[in-house]
Amino acid sequence: MASEASPEVALSKPPKRGALDEGPALLVVNSKCRMGKEAFPAAREALAARGIPLVACHRLSRQKHMVRVLREALDAGVRRVFIGGGDGTLNAAVQHLLGRDVTLGVLPLGTGNDFARSLGIAPTLEAACDVIAAGYTARVDVGLANGQPFLNAVSLGLASAIARRLTPQLKRRAGKLAYPVAAVAELWEHQPFHVRMKTDRGEMELDVLQLVVGNGRYHGAGNVVTPESRLDDRRLDAYTIAAPSSESGREGTGLGHVQDVSTLARIALSLRRGEHVSHPAVTSVHSTHLYVEAQPAQDINADGEIIGHTPVRFELAPAALRVYAPAPTPTTH
Repeated sequence: MASEASPEVALSKPPKRGALDEGPALLVVNSKCRMGKEAFPAAREALAARGIPLVACHRLSRQKHMVRVLREALDAGVRRVFIGGGDGTLNAAVQHLLGRDVTLGVLPLGTGNDFARSLGIAPTLEAACDVIAAGYTARVDVGLANGQPFLNAVSLGLASAIARRLTPQLKRRAGKLAYPVAAVAELWEHQPFHVRMKTDRGEMELDVLQLVVGNGRYHGAGNVVTPESRLDDRRLDAYTIAAPSSESGREGTGLGHVQDVSTLARIALSLRRGEHVSHPAVTSVHSTHLYVEAQPAQDINADGEIIGHTPVRFELAPAALRVYAPAPTPTTH
């Protein structure tokens, strides 16, 4: 896995030294994720080298097996769970960790790894194991979409359509290029849709190409939800991309579609820097809850997985999950 510079930790407060450093630990690796098969023995060795004993370790290919392993281990008293996989794997695991006295350790082995990125964990197995060994933990919020947990973001529109194109075969073949490959393929076919959104501050209606509701800072393999987004800020952050074709009255025409594609392309170039919020077609929203209706109905893409369709109610479970996070960087005076 290629190394990248670790981004800033998207936490409002610095992590604290964990109180459960010596609790029984479980390792679960998704063998279907991009690096799962190769990383499983390396993960065991890296954790052992750092003096972290495991009561059990599993390389699994099916979600139902992971759910069973997690339930049995937690009922048996496991207090630390290390999950190796991508954001979809973490999404499947987190609902079984909520409400438990357990700490999650993230081993970023997938394609997007946006939750690890939001925590500030560098995308290497060694770096992730160093974070666990350091023992610092943080409490982070968990988003809820129609009651189903999500860690990073839920998207309607373009990102959901891209997720449908992100087959396991494409992820393995293209690696980190899978997202841009799928995005280019979808871009020329995507159509705007109408949304009605209720927030803390009232209602809004508009025709959009995409709506993203974030719990964390990142989505879509490194795109920024909003510059202010944090995993522990006790609120949801969202942005919409309006469809210029609707405003110009050219919706459904060839020229209108070119306008929409051009707008998406320009905004896409600024998403990784968080500069998209200054584009006139982008509206950002901050709220503790949202209710969204769409016409036509839209798929709900949560952390890269389709979990249903609109309408959707977004809520927040504040500080609901304890995770290992990078140690604070010492300040110099």
